[in-house]
This record gives sequence, C-alpha cells and structure tokens, in this order.
Amino acid sequence: MRKVGQVVLGDDYEIAEPRASSMLEALRAVGYSVQTALADLIDNSITAGARNVWLTFHWNGEDSYITLRDDGRGMSEAELADAMRPGNRSPLDEREPHDLGRFGLGLKTSSFSQARRLSVATLKARGRRAIRRWDLDYVRESSEWRLLKTEAPGSAARLSALDGHQQGTLVLWEQMDRIVGKVRKDDAQAQSRFLALARTVGRHLAMVFHRYLEAGEGRPSLRIYLNGHDTGSLIRPWDPFLSSHVTTYQFPEEVLTLRGEQVHVTGYVLPHKDRMTEDGYEAAAGPGGWNTQQGFYVYRERRLLVAGGWLSLGYANEEHYRLARLKVDIPNSTDAEWEIDVKKSRAKPPAELEERLRELADTIRKRAREVFVHRGARGRTAGVQEIDDAWESVTRRGRLGYRIDREHPLVKFVIDRQGSDQKPLKALLRLLEETVPVQRIWLDAAEKPEAHAAAFEDEPPAKVAEVIEELFKSLRAVGESVESARERLRTMRPFEQYAKTINELGSKKP
Repeated sequence: MRKVGQVVLGDDYEIAEPRASSMLEALRAVGYSVQTALADLIDNSITAGARNVWLTFHWNGEDSYITLRDDGRGMSEAELADAMRPGNRSPLDEREPHDLGRFGLGLKTSSFSQARRLSVATLKARGRRAIRRWDLDYVRESSEWRLLKTEAPGSAARLSALDGHQQGTLVLWEQMDRIVGKVRKDDAQAQSRFLALARTVGRHLAMVFHRYLEAGEGRPSLRIYLNGHDTGSLIRPWDPFLSSHVTTYQFPEEVLTLRGEQVHVTGYVLPHKDRMTEDGYEAAAGPGGWNTQQGFYVYRERRLLVAGGWLSLGYANEEHYRLARLKVDIPNSTDAEWEIDVKKSRAKPPAELEERLRELADTIRKRAREVFVHRGARGRTAGVQEIDDAWESVTRRGRLGYRIDREHPLVKFVIDRQGSDQKPLKALLRLLEETVPVQRIWLDAAEKPEAHAAAFEDEPPAKVAEVIEELFKSLRAVGESVESARERLRTMRPFEQYAKTINELGSKKP
C-alpha cells in the first residue's frame, strides 16, 4: 500500500478521501433555511433529554451570532468529537424509539448552511466541559479535516452561558455570511431584518415542535425560550388542527400497516372563519397562510416533518379545501420507506399506502368543502336535520348550473300565491338562474376570498327579523304548526344562527 497525493493505493483498491474544504463547502448547499437548520439542532436537544432550550439571536453587525443552549445530558469529550464528525452515524443504523436523528449530518450540515464557524461546548454530569470547533476558513487553509479543540479568539464569553450548570450543550454559530453578510452594527435595516428573522424562526419552531411544547401525551412538555429567559420569551405551540376548538371536526383515527409498522392517520376539518374570532382565525392560518397549510402533516416521533401539501397524491391547493388537514404519525423505523431527506422537511408516502391515503384525503376534502361553502353550517352535529338552501346545483347535458329550489318554503309560498298566473314570476326565476354571474363570483372568490360578506352580515337585527317573520307566516299558511314552522326556520340557511328570534315567533298574542 502506498499514498500518492491524497489517494491511498492498495493492490485492488484506492481510498479516495474527499478534499476537506471542498466537501464542507458542498455540505453548505444542502438547502436548509435558517428555521429548518435551527429545528435540526433542537432535534439533538430533544434526543439528549433536554427539558429547556434557550435560543438567542445576538446582533453585532457582521459579527452577529446565534447561540442555542439546552439542559440535556451533555456529552463527554469523546462523544463530542464523534458528534462533530460528518456522517458519524449511518442512516441504515437502527435507531432507538424517539430518536430524532437520521443521517449523522444534522448538527454539521445545518450549521454550515448558515455559518462558517461552528463551536460546540458541552458538559456531562460530573464531567468537565469539552469544546470542539469547525472553522471552514481554517480547513480551507490547512486542506485537512482539522477539528479544533478550543474556542476561537474572542468567543469564550459567548460560550460562557454553560458555566455554572451541571450538564447541557451550547451550540454557537459565528461568521454567519448566509444570514447577515457584511453589514455594519449601526445598520438599522439589517438589524430589523435580523430580528424579524428571529420571529420567523419562532413561528416555525412553534409549529414543528408543537406536540413537544404542549402538555400531555404522557411526557413533560418542552420549553423553548427565544431571546430571553422569562415566560414572556417562551415559544407557544401552534396546533395545526385547532383540536380544542368546539367546532373543529375530528375524524376517527385510522391505523395503516406498513411492513409490520403502524402508521396513524387522523383527519380534521377546521372551523369556518364565521365560527372563529378574528385573532383566532389569523393565528390558525399558520406560518404559510391558509391555502399553503392545507393538506397532510407528517410527524416522525411527534416531530413535524411536512407541514401541509398533498404529498404528490394528485391534488392541488385550492381555496375551498383550505380547512382540510390530516395528521400522519410514522415511526423512525420507516424512514427509508417514506424517503425522509437530510433536512427532515420532506417525506414521500410509500406506494402501498398511496391509495388509502388518497381515499382518506377525498373524504376530508369533501367535508372541508361543505364547511367552506356553507360557512360552517353543515356537518356540525350528527343527527341534526339538513339545512334548507334556496339555491341548488344541477347538471344539464353535462354542464353544471344553479337553480332556485321551487320547494323552498318561501319560494313555494310566493309561487302558490300567484294563483293561475304564475308565468311572470317563473320567468323571473328562470332569468335569475340563467344569468348567475359564475365567472365573476369565481374570480372575486379567488382574488379576494375573505371579502365576501355573510348573509345579512350588515343588516340590523330588526330587518332580519322581518324576513324571518314573513317566512314563518308562509309556513303557517301552508299548514305547518307553530313548533314545526319554528323547526323549519332553525334549519333554514341563513337563519340557523337566529334561534332566539325564531323561538319568539308565534308566542305573542295578536
């Protein structure tokens, strides 16, 4: 065996060791965003048993830095050296349950994607502090895989937050060329962008780790502090499914089997805007907005991998399906089948599950469309009588159209009152049906989905009461009893929301 340059030659093989600087620079292009990179670091904290994580953005112009400290188990010096080695674990290795790791690259690639200098200080219980540092500029100069054992000059104070604690780990990003670049400390706009980025990261972490941040599920909750140490700096969980909202519809959980492992799927249809407060509706939209956040949410060991979208199952994000969301729980033993990527931000369903996932998506999407179209009035409670609509959709010669329901109580009453001369009224109804401005409605709904007013939204209650009273009279005139007329009105759009007014009908003496 002999060595020629960087290549070791044997009788039957060559050891082609990658060039250190080229390899590390290439790892910077994996495709992390700042938020996905920091989420990858928190995965390590969770796997280490941390109950608290402190994430801090420090502004100092081009010398700005980010620290992430946890109170997890920490590492010995040997363990730290191994953790800092790229590819220290194979993705083929069997993982412990609840281990959030995958490729043995997360700490390094996520950090290199944003910063040219990565330092890690760690302290194990009854141990001593260990430090390791990757400096991409130093590696380029030395042309060797040199993992440094000391902090950089001037960085000691930035690692001192670990001092005085019994255990834990601190990750330090410096020379963050991808985040701040070459800017001055007094650049107010750059500082504002830096702080805005911190808020964006906070929203992302609130979503990705919401099941860890929430109390319950048999485990103590995780606490992530952003730019502070008090309760005001805690990141609050963002639940994509509005599980606690009284009008959220939750489908029964379905358990699918994938090569002996269980995959749990639960569908949700979120409340219509009319059933929520303005602040609640805005919060429920999520980091990407209502349309982007519809679809599947894939969790691996309770950690969110995919936040919305339809997993390439043939659906597009459409306005009237915005309330449809499905939770999918997969174990880490099925990573290969789901094609989990390095960033843990993409998953592809195995072929044997696609058909059933598509069927479940069809069911949830259908219910979500009903809730969206009918402003939440449909499908709220099992056993409730179907609500009467004045309009109905019809198909004629393969073309979709809309007509006024001639059997609607008020419509029928008005027609019958015309006696033998019903032609003018029926002609008017046909004119209205044939000239429904479908294209204009569709365009307005697509461009300004929240601009449409609800029925009688700006009408004084007295005006609505007048219409309800006329309907009540028409129902009584065709033989309905007082109570049956009231019940019809309670299930007639849009009067199902005016129960108090309806209950008073017929109770006043003439």
